Amino acid sequence: MSSPLGSAVPAGLQTGGHPPGNRTLVAVLAVTQTIGYGALYYAFAVFLTPTATDLHTSTTAVTGAYTASILTSAALAIPIGRRLDRHGGRALMTGGSLLGTVLLIAWSQIDQVWQLYAVQIGIGIASAASLYEAAFAVIITWYRPERRSAALLALTVVAGFASTIFLPLTGWLVAAHGWRTALLVLAAIHAVTVPLHATVVRRPTGARLDSVTEHDAARSLRTAVSDRGFWLLAAGFTAHTAASSTYSVLLIAALIALGHPPAFAATIAGLLGVLSVTGRLITTGLQRRYSTTTITAVVFAVQAAAALLLPAIGAGAGGAIIAVVGFGLGFGVATIAKPVILAERYDTRRYATLAGILVAPTTLAKAGAPLAAAALYATTGSYTPVLIAVAACCGVAATAIAACSRR
Repeated sequence: MSSPLGSAVPAGLQTGGHPPGNRTLVAVLAVTQTIGYGALYYAFAVFLTPTATDLHTSTTAVTGAYTASILTSAALAIPIGRRLDRHGGRALMTGGSLLGTVLLIAWSQIDQVWQLYAVQIGIGIASAASLYEAAFAVIITWYRPERRSAALLALTVVAGFASTIFLPLTGWLVAAHGWRTALLVLAAIHAVTVPLHATVVRRPTGARLDSVTEHDAARSLRTAVSDRGFWLLAAGFTAHTAASSTYSVLLIAALIALGHPPAFAATIAGLLGVLSVTGRLITTGLQRRYSTTTITAVVFAVQAAAALLLPAIGAGAGGAIIAVVGFGLGFGVATIAKPVILAERYDTRRYATLAGILVAPTTLAKAGAPLAAAALYATTGSYTPVLIAVAACCGVAATAIAACSRR
């Protein structure tokens, strides 16, 4: 796909002169992202209640610390993106991993709520420096466009099992040894990511910018943020994040409201993780024949239809499964579509900065949309208006992404 930047990107520099790739790098990042997300992100759900109990506070107060962590990561996305573009990911990801390990140990020693907030804000910093956005930026610099999707797919498929591994592991550790010892064990596991990032993450030869290419890259960044298509991407992925976040949080409650037993509802909702991997595999396969923007727009449109189907046919078990499968196949597509589309359209020497700009609105949507949906349900007493709103967001996302493919 041609870049909308035209002459702003010198010949041969849109892809940064990428080498063919680095399989060891992808394998290592798949491991570190699985551990990082498992220990720093998913494990929090297991620690929520025992932490609140020991600190003699409410789960709401503890959840607030988690929200502070997410907002901290969003606030740092752009400055961290700039550093990734200029200096690569080795020092940043190594430092982030080390900080995350230290903070897991510190979390095990807290006895005040303010200490928990301090730890979680620190974990937000560590996550911004060492998790997906940083890993994607590293991969983008190593892979040519024709191999980039496969590399991102390999990373996200493996890391997609972080919750599957770490939720039961953390639950067993807490039950057997208590939450404080469980955190120390997770810190020991997470410490493995420090030497892995330090020894394997590298910038490919020739990727460092000199003063001339630095000037060109800065100019291409200004051109990108003035491009209408960039803000259509921002609107599309923000709307889709709002829809996906709402759907995942409220799906079980919606299925129960439709008359299904809680166990059935939880089982069907559990399909979302498997379906997200399936959707990524299908999307990557289709990229050989169709553009990424076209595939993504179609997937988002299918999700809009599936969201509308749930209140229409979801009272029966078969109908509920059909509707959830239809939505779930697109659940993880945005994760790999966003970096691929950004790298296809814009100068990859400023990929991390551009990706960082998109993080703030999508993070706010992820945090705020479920609350708005809950308020809508409280007002109407039905999940049908909520699912209609989810479908509308998916429709907006599909329209915005489709518009990006038209030059």
